[in-house]
Amino acid sequence: MSEMVTLWLVVLIVSIGVEVATLGLTSIWFAGGAAVAVIVAAFHGLVWLQILLFFAVSLLLLFFTRPIAVRYFNRDRVRTNVESMIGRQAIVTSEIDNLQGIGQVTVGGQEWSARTEEDGLNLQPGTVVDIVAVNGVKLIVKVDPQMAKVTENLSEPQS
Repeated sequence: MSEMVTLWLVVLIVSIGVEVATLGLTSIWFAGGAAVAVIVAAFHGLVWLQILLFFAVSLLLLFFTRPIAVRYFNRDRVRTNVESMIGRQAIVTSEIDNLQGIGQVTVGGQEWSARTEEDGLNLQPGTVVDIVAVNGVKLIVKVDPQMAKVTENLSEPQS
């Protein structure tokens, strides 16, 4: 076995070992490149061709398969901490006014500073809002359209 085959096998094994240890899709792409380089080295290909193919195959695998792999592996990921707030409902407990920089909501029994998604919209206490984003330690909210319809129907005079 030539020295280059041995070298590429070491790169292949190390890449796989790092991937197994981290489980973070960090080096599996280089294992693919090293596998191609092992094959070229076994057929006594030129060293520059082995290196070129190693990098080309690694980058192609990274570019084309990583988005698919990330989507597949993160499919069942449970959102935790702050990112679990997005999509939940909250109740305004203190008037939200972006211009004055004031406002608070309660969500899950916890008080959070809040700002509206659009400037110029003031929300009064008791308003039900949807959390659309988190910016630092502030929740970015918008009026829940379903709750706005219910509030409009309750405020209309009954005939």
